[in-house]
Order: sequence, then structure tokens, then C-alpha cells
Amino acid sequence: MNADTDMDAVFSALAHETRRRILDLLRAKPGAAVGEIALAFDVSRIAVMKHLAVLEEANLIVSQKDGRTRRLYFNAAPIRMIYDRWTDDYSGYWAGEITRLKYLAEKRAGETAKKQKRGRE
Repeated sequence: MNADTDMDAVFSALAHETRRRILDLLRAKPGAAVGEIALAFDVSRIAVMKHLAVLEEANLIVSQKDGRTRRLYFNAAPIRMIYDRWTDDYSGYWAGEITRLKYLAEKRAGETAKKQKRGRE
């Protein structure tokens, strides 16, 4: 797969609320068993397994066999790669814009305070 296809898989996986919830659970409890994850939802174990397959295809989870148990771990690397793709190019620009807006807001707030103070004198 190429980088865009990989990112498409990540966006697609993250588009579903249940899959985002699964990632939240795995982040809170790394190494949780598939059965533990399935208990957190009001759907069949098969439905949860389908969601896990989508997450695994997008490389958002890694599974490890532990005897008969399959342990699951959240892999944040694909999300980080998406973050890095856009923040590297645009972070400097937007940081400058936010700083400019901050200074503008402070200047206007100061001018408003001066006008209010002159009105009371």
C-alpha cells in the first residue's frame, strides 16, 4: 500500500464511533483480550471482531497471541503520521496567525478598557 491508501484506511477506521471507542479502551488498558473488549459493547462478539479487523487493517491495533487469548494493543503511529503530514507544513503558518490574533485581541481589549475608563472620568 502507498501512503495515501494507508491514510485512507486510518480515516475510514476512525470514522466509526465503535472503533474509536475500542481504541479508547485499548489505550486505557493495553493488552486487553478480545473478550474483554467485546463485553464493553451491546453487539455480538462477531460484530466486534469485524471492527477489530478494520482497525488491524489500518494498523491502528496490534494483536499478540497469548496461549488461546489474543491480546490487543493500540498503535498510535498511523495517526501520528497523519498529524505530521499536515502540521509540519502548516504549523508555523498557523502558529503565526494565532499569535497575530492574540495580539490583535489584546490591543482591542486595551483600547476598549481605555474608552470605558475615560467615560467614567
